[in-house]
Amino acid sequence: MVFDKQQRVLKRSARLISVLSKYGFQDVLVRLNLSGHFQSDTSNSYSNHTTYERIRLALQDLGPTFVKLGQTFSSREDMLPMEFIHELEKLQDNVETIDLNIKERLAAEFGINVDEHFFVLDEEPLAAASIAQVYKGVLKDQTPVIIKIKRPGIDEIIHDDILLLKDLITLIDTYSDLAERVNLKHAVIAFEQSLKEELSLKNELQNIKLFQQNFDSDSATYVPRVFEDYSNDSILTMEFIDGVKVTDLDSMRSKGLDPIKIAENGYRLFVTQILEHGVFHADPHAGNLMVMNDGRLVFIDFGAVGKIPSNEKPTLERMILSLMSKKPEKVVRYLKKMALHYDIGNERQFESDVAEVLDYVHSTALGDIDVATIVNKMKDVLKENRLVMPNYFYLLFKGITLMDGVGRKINPDLDVMGSLKPFTKRMITKKLEPEALMKRGWEKLTDFADDLEEIPDEIRSVLYKLHEDKLSINTDIKNYPRFEQLIKTSVIDLILGVVLAANIIATSLFTYGNVGPKLFGASILAIGGFLFSSVLIILLTLRLLRR
Repeated sequence: MVFDKQQRVLKRSARLISVLSKYGFQDVLVRLNLSGHFQSDTSNSYSNHTTYERIRLALQDLGPTFVKLGQTFSSREDMLPMEFIHELEKLQDNVETIDLNIKERLAAEFGINVDEHFFVLDEEPLAAASIAQVYKGVLKDQTPVIIKIKRPGIDEIIHDDILLLKDLITLIDTYSDLAERVNLKHAVIAFEQSLKEELSLKNELQNIKLFQQNFDSDSATYVPRVFEDYSNDSILTMEFIDGVKVTDLDSMRSKGLDPIKIAENGYRLFVTQILEHGVFHADPHAGNLMVMNDGRLVFIDFGAVGKIPSNEKPTLERMILSLMSKKPEKVVRYLKKMALHYDIGNERQFESDVAEVLDYVHSTALGDIDVATIVNKMKDVLKENRLVMPNYFYLLFKGITLMDGVGRKINPDLDVMGSLKPFTKRMITKKLEPEALMKRGWEKLTDFADDLEEIPDEIRSVLYKLHEDKLSINTDIKNYPRFEQLIKTSVIDLILGVVLAANIIATSLFTYGNVGPKLFGASILAIGGFLFSSVLIILLTLRLLRR
């Protein structure tokens, strides 16, 4: 098995070298120390093509993984020049179909007599992508369905290609600083993770069920049904949506539908996915958005879905609120908090760059705001200040840009920022609700209490070392007696602070639980705790002022 895997990787490596040579990249092979592994192709078939065209053709020739790689990087303007981006975008629709016996595949996967379960099965694919092909069929109960089937052997091909990509990145990193300058390693790791998720049709099925749950009561959208009896990790069977593309304005109007209202609904639904559910469609281009006869908008193809971790969602919300209220210093703080890694050379310049983006947002007329420009400006800021963001952040950029492009085609005067205002108002209101304030306060107190449990042990360790003359400080202290007094004073202050904090927690519990005897309707224990806390605060304040 290991030998077979090594043979597959070697064959893919040989294929890579052959393709690079074919499209005139011998100089790259020489720089990567692979010049002894290829025979020079002296033909000039592609000499009149640009470098970016030849890269796109090479990716296309190398197959599914590299096509997907090109598609993924076609949204990374923060890393690649726009001429290259435009060329990579051509990979979106250039995928050839393969011959596949759908009946045999269904019978083998589910152990069924296909004719007993399906009334009709089209043998010609309706669409083809780099990972799967899509067929149309009808179940025995006359339900029209779409059947998504993975290409044979695609799992092994992608696995081997990922290993090959990692080796390439290592080589590039050895012979060039390109990988470090554009964070290529992280980009490939993120690509690998998203590709693995997209490769699993079980994962897509779970995504669909999650969207069904999230939007079950929303009358503006519909999520297709899935048929789990005919679905597994290699095949996904789901309801066929009878509708029109969201950009087919004439068809919508002929059905009595209002395209402008549908565009507004699309924005609202997408923002709802991000800010309320933290799970969003990461590829909402026009081909993945359908409109049903009753005007409901349908997102299809849930292979690419962005998921915002629950612990990062509040930070993202605060950043959006700061962006809307034009507070660059807070946007900077939250960007750094969300970043996986950053190497900011000049903090003031970073804040100035962010402020420039906010100035564009707030100084441009609502109807003239170009979301793609905002996204590209932010990508430039992240790139110049070397912030590496989580993968969902880049999926957000891509999704927002695609959604804006679709919306602008339908309604050029679409008020993008206006569509955010109801959500920002709701976020602010929600944060100020007593229950939310109590919950956040309680969480902070609980975290503080956990920290307090560790503080006595740390203080005891310091005091023990002081008592035993074992405290070692690797510094040249010129006035040790004063320093020793400072340590003792600080420890006393810390103990008083710990007692104060513990008393505040206890007082909060007494107040919240309303326990013990009452005085004027208030808990006497809570009143006593409040008075004791006041005394401690005054004492600590006086000590600090005296010092």
